[in-house]
Amino acid sequence: MEAWQFAEVGKPLSRNEVAEPTARSGEIVIAVKAAGLCHSDVGFLDGTLTPLLPYRPITLGHEIAGVVADVGAGVTRFAVGDRVAVPAAIEGPGTSSDGGFQPKVAVREDLVIALPDTIAWDQAAAATDAGLTSYHAVVVQGQVTAGSKVGIIGIGGLGSIGAQVALALGAEVYVAEKNEKVHDYARELGVKDVATDIKAFADQGLDVVVDFAGYGTTTAGAVEVVRRDGRVVQVGLGVAEGTINLQTLTLNQVILLGSQAGTPEDCLAVIRLIADGKVSSRITRIGFDEIGEGVERLKRGEVVGRLVAIYH
Repeated sequence: MEAWQFAEVGKPLSRNEVAEPTARSGEIVIAVKAAGLCHSDVGFLDGTLTPLLPYRPITLGHEIAGVVADVGAGVTRFAVGDRVAVPAAIEGPGTSSDGGFQPKVAVREDLVIALPDTIAWDQAAAATDAGLTSYHAVVVQGQVTAGSKVGIIGIGGLGSIGAQVALALGAEVYVAEKNEKVHDYARELGVKDVATDIKAFADQGLDVVVDFAGYGTTTAGAVEVVRRDGRVVQVGLGVAEGTINLQTLTLNQVILLGSQAGTPEDCLAVIRLIADGKVSSRITRIGFDEIGEGVERLKRGEVVGRLVAIYH
């Protein structure tokens, strides 16, 4: 079978012939139905995240949904034919082992979750990374509940899910997004208001601001506008460093938290919201043959929402 593999920093993915995986003890083999493309894949190619990879060439693709094709010895939770997904994790496929940019992938049973029949493959794949990351930031770190007033900075692939999760919980949501072309999309989700800068909502008494952009100025703005004793959750890493007003942070007792990825439980929770029709990723579908160019599109910033490869 063929796989899209990373071999060298600064070079695009290469399409190579590889052997089909077999299910070792404690593993299952998944016939991939959909695989999401992620900015982390760009980070592997440009050297930013490359140290995480244990060997090269390695098949990338850490957002995986499909059907169990084989089970190894000792596997008890899954059987051939089960619909499954793999929540993104550093110890999982696409980072620590060959990933889902190939027709079949071997995965440890403990890294896999079951999928309901009602969720589409592309939505399931997106939920494994963007979904669980957004849910974790809003619900676990942000502690958003019904009635919370929530600021969302950035309405891209992560922020759009984060906004929908907050709305599903009964929160009042305000979106800051510099790209005015997607403001109508944000309004269609049902948010209270949209502006180009979070500071536009300084008089709203926001309980929580989740920064999915992370450009320094966005974090600083979040600290300035959140209410006293409010929470700012940092997810985006548009830049590595930023400057915030420590006086405002201290005098207003702002709680500043980082949020990275999530848990299988977070993934299951957002999948339930998707299956119930309360959350939906904005997805551009491509074919397996287009994965290499798809990663290049991500690198060039040409993708709105999530890019997901559909396998036939």
